[in-house]
Amino acid sequence: MAMAARLRGLELTVASLPKPPYRNSELVEQLGGIYLSTQDRSLREISEERGPFDLIMDATGFSPVIWEAAEVLGKNGVLVLSSITGGDRKAEINSDKINQSFVLGNKVMVGTVNASPADFRSGVDDLIKAQALFPGWLDQLLTTPIRGLENYEEMIRALTEDTSAIKVFVEVNGSR
Repeated sequence: MAMAARLRGLELTVASLPKPPYRNSELVEQLGGIYLSTQDRSLREISEERGPFDLIMDATGFSPVIWEAAEVLGKNGVLVLSSITGGDRKAEINSDKINQSFVLGNKVMVGTVNASPADFRSGVDDLIKAQALFPGWLDQLLTTPIRGLENYEEMIRALTEDTSAIKVFVEVNGSR
């Protein structure tokens, strides 16, 4: 999401739990973005410093963060949910405040999944542009190659257990 935003000329602030420096924070900075840890400041504090935000893309799958994002979204802003929350967590929220700010601030919250052939073509186009504009960046993002579809168990382990993996991918023909 960060790369796609920068390819479209958007100013980028990424808020995530881990404190920098680590691979993701370095990748964001290489794109010209600002990385901030939510261990150091809340989304409200980040919004006061860097916002108001016109677009917030959530990929946390953590509902308390989603509701906090809804509270700090700027007027005419869009909150995009691209992850699935798990379980049946309950969160106390400022429901009246959120409702009023969405209606009076002309805000939108939407869910998304990239699944159509056009989405995949657009993704390929973005990867080609990223390789040209940010040479070497994608090589750092693609952290965990799995050789061959028959190694699906290795892929599942990498996706679920490897905390250093950013993007796990399967090499079908054995070459990158």
